[in-house]
Amino acid sequence: FLTGVSDLFRSGYESASKHFNPADVEVNVAGRSFLVTGANSGIGKATAKEIARRGGTVHLVCRNKERAEVAKGEIVTETGNQNIFLHIVDISNPKEIWKFAEKFKNEHKLSVLINNAGCMVNNRELTEDGLEKNFATNTLGTYILTTALLPLLEKEADARVITVSSGGMLVQKLNISDLQSGNGTFDGTMVYAQNKRQQVVMTERWAKAHRNIHFSVMHPGWADTPAVRSSMPDFYQKMKNTLRTEAQGADTVVWLAVSSEATKLPSGLFFQDRQPVPTHLPLASTHSPPEDEEKLMEVLEELSQKFKPTSPG
Repeated sequence: FLTGVSDLFRSGYESASKHFNPADVEVNVAGRSFLVTGANSGIGKATAKEIARRGGTVHLVCRNKERAEVAKGEIVTETGNQNIFLHIVDISNPKEIWKFAEKFKNEHKLSVLINNAGCMVNNRELTEDGLEKNFATNTLGTYILTTALLPLLEKEADARVITVSSGGMLVQKLNISDLQSGNGTFDGTMVYAQNKRQQVVMTERWAKAHRNIHFSVMHPGWADTPAVRSSMPDFYQKMKNTLRTEAQGADTVVWLAVSSEATKLPSGLFFQDRQPVPTHLPLASTHSPPEDEEKLMEVLEELSQKFKPTSPG
């Protein structure tokens, strides 16, 4: 089935949720460990809070220490769960991610990875490593964190990886010729959508390669989050009364992370409102040849290795 644009707003959530089974998410996940990136606000924070309520150990990975401390305090206070840990990492910085992942692997276990951190920068900006900022965060950052933590996830029963994407990716065909958006006019919204298409491709590829981990990618719908306010101010002003709440945006992430229903479905699918939905619009020429998808993974692997700290010996 295909979702209309209106389904992405609050009304769409309200009608979809009539068919949800509340029991799916009424689970106790004590003893399971969850890592959420971009967890100090928006959908990341709402997700972390719901998992904490269900007894999970939650690792918040955030860039801004002050805001992260506040979010952690709020989660502990509201849920009474003390097992909330904070890690300060900039997901646009590949060296930092590698360093964090290596340390994390030695100190913790991990059942579920939630790639939620994202950015939509409307002008072409480069990171200190010379990477275009949207790509560095949304695509390469997600790639490095996930591949670095796969060995840890492989050790767990019922391991899962969930990536928060966007329906915006439906308008983009994978373009591997210009991953850093250096050619032509720069359109932040389209670059973001392209990164989100890349996340769908990565998820499908990982699902094929790692059979004992359940991968999924999802669209939260249009939610009233700080990210939407800052990166899409005009859209926000027009639509603010129709947007989903952060909790509604996070609902499917939580469902994918904790319910046993989610893993009865095949790995590698794209979800909206607890349902798998198509990754291409009908008649849209957004399908890519497998060799383009292969190439994307090769380029990401090569780039990620370039930033990997060389271990002694």
